[in-house]
Amino acid sequence: MTEATTIQPTRSGDARICRGCWDQMHVPIPIRGALALPFRAFGITRSKMNPNICTICERSFRYVKKQSHVAASATILFADIRGFTHLSEQIERVRLSQIVSLFQDRCAQAIWAHDGIVNKTMGDGLMAIFNFPIVRKGHAEAAILAALDIQRHCAKALGSLQLDDLKGQPLGVGVGIHSGDVEIGEFSSFRSDFTAIGGTVNLASRLESQAQAGEILISSETAAQAGASVAGAAQRLLTLKGLDQPVEARVIVKRD
Repeated sequence: MTEATTIQPTRSGDARICRGCWDQMHVPIPIRGALALPFRAFGITRSKMNPNICTICERSFRYVKKQSHVAASATILFADIRGFTHLSEQIERVRLSQIVSLFQDRCAQAIWAHDGIVNKTMGDGLMAIFNFPIVRKGHAEAAILAALDIQRHCAKALGSLQLDDLKGQPLGVGVGIHSGDVEIGEFSSFRSDFTAIGGTVNLASRLESQAQAGEILISSETAAQAGASVAGAAQRLLTLKGLDQPVEARVIVKRD
């Protein structure tokens, strides 16, 4: 058995070394166990984006890669709570924050389970990236599986809440997914962590904005890469903000 095989992180569960640093630079950075302690002294800890990557991944562009951004193929997922605006006008802030925390936690667990990262959180919404920094060959399918887990786990958690203040308004999650080329890197002079930008990100966001509670809207590009994962999914032609031509999407609806 070669040394590389010995230190390579597992593809699921709690990795012993940073999977992002391994996949991107083939460098074994310990993130768990006794070997990780010296690295913590230098501020290298597990990332909040995914517990199987480290903070080097967040700051690797200017300091390690010596460039501000790189081109990559990725799948982008956006998720948002439907009915949240109405709910925020009806209940107290403390309880509202508990609902947001529950949503963010359930989404993160689903995304991490399929090798994605929670790149941004925006109140009652979030953005996830698949295939960077953890390389996942079937990243389109991974994003869809994560979305299905999000819908299942969030529906169960939100359904368990006693929300009499909804007054008939649905409370659920809408998800949008698109795959394509993105620019990933550090685009701010005052923040060191990375993000993704480009048309792929914009389209994923637009799809999410059209998803109803319990729906996952998947672009044709993602569907083509995912193959059997979207077999039988309904098609929907969408008119999206900022786009001249209608966009064809596949629709997966949460089933109880």
